[in-house]
Amino acid sequence: MTERRHAVFMDRDGVLNEDRGYVSRPEDFHWLPGAVPALKWLQRAGWRLVIVTNQGGIARGLYGPAEYDNLTGWMESELAKQGVRFDGIYHCPHLHDAPLAAWRRQCVCRKPRPGMLLRAARELNLDLASSVMVGDKPSDIAAGRAAGLAACIRIADDPPTESALSALAPDAVPDYTCYSLAEAAYWLLSHQTERRA
Repeated sequence: MTERRHAVFMDRDGVLNEDRGYVSRPEDFHWLPGAVPALKWLQRAGWRLVIVTNQGGIARGLYGPAEYDNLTGWMESELAKQGVRFDGIYHCPHLHDAPLAAWRRQCVCRKPRPGMLLRAARELNLDLASSVMVGDKPSDIAAGRAAGLAACIRIADDPPTESALSALAPDAVPDYTCYSLAEAAYWLLSHQTERRA
C-alpha cells in the first residue's frame, strides 16, 4: 500500500487569481501576485496541490460546464509552462436554489461542506490529518475544519479584528490570516521545517 501524501487544498478565485465575480474566461483570469511562485515552492517541498472551488455561476446560468472546462484547461496549460501541475482540480456547480433545475440540489460538495476534500482524499490517497486548506472565505475554512485538516489559512486584504473573529462561527476561524498565497506558503513551509527539526 502506498503512503498517503499531504496536500494543500486551495480555493481558486481570491487565492490564485483576482476574484472578479464568476470568472469564466481566460481573458478575465488575472493571476494574483506571487501565486505561481508559491505553487512552485509548495510543489518542490513535496506538497500535493489540489483546487476545491465552488462554481455557482454554472447553476446560475452565467456560464456552462464547457466554459469552466476551457478555463481550467487554459490555467493548467499556463502553469505547465512554469513547471507546476495540480494533482487534482475539483469543483461544485450546485446550488440548493439554482435557477437551472439541472444543478439544483443540496449537495455534499459545496463548501462549507467537505465533500470535494473527502473525494480528493479518496482518489488521490491523501492524508487529511496532515493537509491544509488555503481560502479567502469563511466557507473555505469551515470545509477544511469539517474534513479534519491540520490547519486552515485565510487570505484577506486586512488582518481580522477581534470583533470580526468573534463574529465568525467557531469552525470558520482560521489558524493564520495573511495577504497572499505566497505568504501562506512561506508560513506553511516555515512550520513544516520546524516540525522536522
